[in-house]
Formats: sequence, structure tokens, C-alpha cells
Amino acid sequence: MASIINVVLPIFALILVGFFCRRVGCLGETASSELNKFVVWLALPALLFNVTATSSWAQIWQPGFVISVTIGCLLVFVATVILSLRRRRPLADASIDGLSAAYANTGYIGIPLCKLVFGDAGVLPAIVATLIVACALFAVGVILVEISLQESKRPHHAAGKVCVALAKNPLIVAPILGACWAATGIALPAPVGEFMSVLGTAATPCALVSLGAFLAHKHAGRHQGAGSMVLAKLVLQPLVTAFLAYRVFQLPTMLANSALLLSALPTGTGPFMLASFYRREAAIVSRVILITTVVSVLTVSVCLVWMGK
Repeated sequence: MASIINVVLPIFALILVGFFCRRVGCLGETASSELNKFVVWLALPALLFNVTATSSWAQIWQPGFVISVTIGCLLVFVATVILSLRRRRPLADASIDGLSAAYANTGYIGIPLCKLVFGDAGVLPAIVATLIVACALFAVGVILVEISLQESKRPHHAAGKVCVALAKNPLIVAPILGACWAATGIALPAPVGEFMSVLGTAATPCALVSLGAFLAHKHAGRHQGAGSMVLAKLVLQPLVTAFLAYRVFQLPTMLANSALLLSALPTGTGPFMLASFYRREAAIVSRVILITTVVSVLTVSVCLVWMGK
């Protein structure tokens, strides 16, 4: 419990700082959107590039672990998108709903938590899960949002516009460039690596402060469906991932435990950043982030007790 609280408390503190500073006027009305732009265009791309550029294929490719985490994410994502579409939500908003239910906070919470629980050996699975969530799952969400926002009714015209939009999206381009660099086998020059590391480190705190500033405003947005997203994130996703990790692939204990723990994490700030970036309704996203973060103290504790930690 202490290890969980030590990791989760800073998240609440950063959100509270953003909330308080906006309420007392230290941050202006546009603070949330401007901080979000910094994260989307600079900090998060630097983080994604740095992680992919410094990873080797041998480190990343753990087939059973990758499939378990990926299917757990995608199943929850697809189910939530379908449910949102049945509620007559636009595809763009339904895609963000799907990310809200499936986008685990593997970067800010997962990596330090796995290091605390499993030692240095737990860092690599957390990094692999972060690549899956922040690159692959996030890319799927971005692609669906872009498809939804295209007005052309001709398939080839719409496809062309989507490709152009994706080619301009730093959250897609950065990990692709990082993977291309990693494929060369050349180490990043020290100044470049340090620059990317320092800039990427700013992504999470700025995103959380931005979220707090956003919450300081009174929003009349939709909250319907938040409960189902919370259940999908904290109950359905861990159950599916655990079944695959323990029963289907019978992973080594540390990898299986890591897969379960990472899938049980609360929703990260990615969906909120995406909603703000595309100017979609963000009230429900922020609600899901806060609820899952609070409740995850209990659900992750249950997972740790079950693992005998």
C-alpha cells in the first residue's frame, strides 16, 4: 500500500496545483489549452521518440506479454467504442471514450510502480507496455478521430486527408522516427538524448497541471457512461489480461504479474490531451481519469495482495 500511495500521491498533487493556481488566478483562462499544446507538440513527442529510439527489438519483443497486454487494451477499446456509437456518439468522441477506458497510465505510474514491486527487472515490461499504450493504442485512437473529422464522402479523398493529417501529427511521427533510428543500431548522440530526455520529462507534470486547470472550470459536459468506462478500465481489462498471461500463454511469474499490474492501472492523461487537442468534449475524460486514479489505489492493492507482494 505504501508503494502505491508514494506513486499516486504526486499525481493528485500536480492536478491539485493546476486546479488551485487556476482558481486563484496564477494561471489564466487559456492555461489548460496552452499547456496541452506544449505537451502534444513538444514534450510527449520527445518522450515517445526517446523511448523508441533507445529500445532494441530483442528487448521489446516478448510475444506472450505483448499479445496479452495488447488484446486486453484493444478489447476494452473496441467494446467501449461500439457502446458509445450505439449511444449515437460521433466516431471522434467514441474513439476518445475508448481510449478513456483502455489507456492505462503505464508511463508515470506503471514504470516507477513496477520498479518498486519487482525491482529493476520490472522496468522493461513497463516500458514495453508503455510503447503498446502510448504508441499503438494511441495511434489507433488518433486514426479513428481523424477519419471521423474528414468531411469528404469519397473514400479515396478521405483516405488521402487522413494520411496527410497523420503525417502532420507529432504523436504519430515521433515514435515512427524513433523506431527508424533504433533500427539503424546507432546510439543517440549524447546532447540529443539529453535534450529529448529533459523535454520528455515535462510531458507528465505539464499534462497533469493542465488537467487540474481544466477541472477548475465549471463544465456542463456529459458524464453519462463514465461508470462503464471506469469498470472496463479497472475490472474488465485486468481480467482479460490476466487470463491471457496466466492461462493462455503461461508467462513466467514476473512477466505475468507485471502484465496484470500494468493493466490494472488508472487511465492516463493521453485521452484528455487528445480531447483537448481536437477540441472535443473533455469533461467525461477528466472525470474518468480522476475516478480511476482514486479507485485504483484499492484495485492495484488487491492485485499486489493476490501476488503475495
